[in-house]
Amino acid sequence: MEFLTIVFLGAQLWMWLTFLALVIGLLALDLGVMSKPDHEISVRESLRASAIYIALGIAFSGFVWLQMGATASAQYLTAFVVEKTLALDNIFVIALIFGFMGIPRRYQHRVLFWGILGVIVLRGVMIGAGATLVARYDWVLYIFAVFLIITGIKMLFSKEDSEPDLSRNWVLRGFRKMMPVSDKIEGQAFVVRRPDAKGRLRLMATPLLVALAMIEFADVVFAVDSVPAVFTITTEPFVVYTSNIFAILGLRALYFALSAILHRFAYLKYALSVLLVFIGAKIFIADMMGWAKFPPELSLGITVAILGAGIGVSLLRTRTAA
Repeated sequence: MEFLTIVFLGAQLWMWLTFLALVIGLLALDLGVMSKPDHEISVRESLRASAIYIALGIAFSGFVWLQMGATASAQYLTAFVVEKTLALDNIFVIALIFGFMGIPRRYQHRVLFWGILGVIVLRGVMIGAGATLVARYDWVLYIFAVFLIITGIKMLFSKEDSEPDLSRNWVLRGFRKMMPVSDKIEGQAFVVRRPDAKGRLRLMATPLLVALAMIEFADVVFAVDSVPAVFTITTEPFVVYTSNIFAILGLRALYFALSAILHRFAYLKYALSVLLVFIGAKIFIADMMGWAKFPPELSLGITVAILGAGIGVSLLRTRTAA
């Protein structure tokens, strides 16, 4: 059993296997409990599942603390909170995609399950690439930091745009060039065989498969912000990946809980803007103060304060909204 103590990407192999087993168990439970055919997930179910996922994500910081120390645990919690908050933008875009494609609520959970499974793989690839870059060229962290500061400033001063025209999305247009798309929902199927004008059976994508492709692409776009943000918090691959995945695992449940009340978080964008600037600026502040790293406990406290202020102001200013 000595192979379990082999160090892989900064952590012993048994730690990675423990995490992987936990993720597989959660996905299996999700698939068996929440993915019943034609079952429309209620807000109560969503809130309960979200609470469980958040509790598990926070509890995992205890495992990180036991195996890697208090500093790594604080970094994990900071990364988890940041990723969870950035996921709100994902939820808004997912809601737009489902609305545009006309996906009924009772089928949305199936798309989101496979979407999140794809996200787990894609994030792994992006984080692995990022970890390799940072390990070889530590100056890449400064590029990440500047990118986050610029992104935060642009977000802070950007005007509220109307909903994007998804019909112009190049993923959707490219998908339709590759294979025909059915004009109607075909139950929970992603692909079906239907006769063409000459009576020949052809493989066709359903709107569910198109929505899934668009969601995967949207996450790649969002990962361009979130992955650099986490690497400026910590460069430990185990902490980066586990915090990301635990935040993403609850995204499906969070979507059903929050999609109907996203308008109540109208001012959270400004808090996210300030947060991205702060995360990017930390590396420069640490250099100016002569610190090896920005204190993780202080970073966590400031992160929670910024997001708490954004949520509080949003709920207060929109309390009369329908």
